[in-house]
Amino acid sequence: MDLYEHQARQLFEEYGILVPRAEVTDSAKEARACAERLGGRVVVKAQVKTGGRGKAGGVKLAADPAAAELTARQILGMDIKGHTVGAVMLAQPVEIDSEFYVSYVLDRTQGRFVAIASAEGGMDIEEVAAIRPEAVVRVPIDPFEGVPRQKAAEIAAAAGLPDAAADTLAALWNVLIREDALLVEVNPLVRTARGEILALDGKVTLDDNARFRQARWDARDETQDRERGGLEAAAAAKGLNYVKLDGEVGVIGNGAGLVMSTLDVVAGCGARPADFLDIGGGASAQIMADGLSVILSDPSVTAVFVNVFGGITACDAVADGIVRALDSVRLTKPLVVRLDGNNAARGRAILDERAHPLVEQATTMDGAARRAAELAHAA
Repeated sequence: MDLYEHQARQLFEEYGILVPRAEVTDSAKEARACAERLGGRVVVKAQVKTGGRGKAGGVKLAADPAAAELTARQILGMDIKGHTVGAVMLAQPVEIDSEFYVSYVLDRTQGRFVAIASAEGGMDIEEVAAIRPEAVVRVPIDPFEGVPRQKAAEIAAAAGLPDAAADTLAALWNVLIREDALLVEVNPLVRTARGEILALDGKVTLDDNARFRQARWDARDETQDRERGGLEAAAAAKGLNYVKLDGEVGVIGNGAGLVMSTLDVVAGCGARPADFLDIGGGASAQIMADGLSVILSDPSVTAVFVNVFGGITACDAVADGIVRALDSVRLTKPLVVRLDGNNAARGRAILDERAHPLVEQATTMDGAARRAAELAHAA
């Protein structure tokens, strides 16, 4: 369960982490009043549960209250990676001396938490790690020891952060453990010209298994209700296991393992997957229609790849579901289908008989992925 930035900020304040003064609103007119209360000059930030807001135009500096109202009007309603902006946070700008990156994340392969820190904050940590891997420090955390002040100081020193950042590192660990989080990230954590350490941004992901202990975040405010118009929210409302990605090839598969493999094969063909959509063991007409409607509503998708291995649900039932879905969903982008396994031949025959002009078939996963990539790039 991801939190909005303003919710993460609220948590940080509760644990003694310094953050700039800020207010949240869903009204452009109210944004002007917020800016006035905050001193006039503000940073206007889209509140959506995804990254890349700055690159998408969802984070802007406003010089005065009038500009804050105009900027909020521009940002509210934006679509950022399938998330509709229903609220903005206006924060006081700070005079930055240095920017850092800090996080705690669950390393599932090792079964433990890891502290990740870098003296080069303010940009994607993946980009920093790719360009200068030595600039990113990873420190395994002993769950019995945790991160007391001394351990926090060791992490800060290893990453080249000022010693004053150790207090923030220790507090962030408390956020992680006491709030049942799987990820706590600050990028950037900054040292101001006055020497203060502030969290300018925050990302917190809570463990879904601990929802009964974190009920306060389950309450749906108006902002969250509006974001249900986003792709992930729309998929969740239909009971679909969907995750929005950044590519152009929509992917539908049955089974998480098959879908993950499909994403890798699509990437290997020079294209980028636009989503992870697992329809599970069933592929009824309604499930296929729901899945296609979600993927086709993503403006970044230029081709769709349906990859199904028939088992308990036979391929002819899947093909029948696709045909019926095509009767209820207007297909506007090319669709490549690969059926294999139980009753695959019968399934292919059903699709051949339907003969939809935008539907193609392939007999192998590699071949289907190549064709989907070609169609996506040709669009």
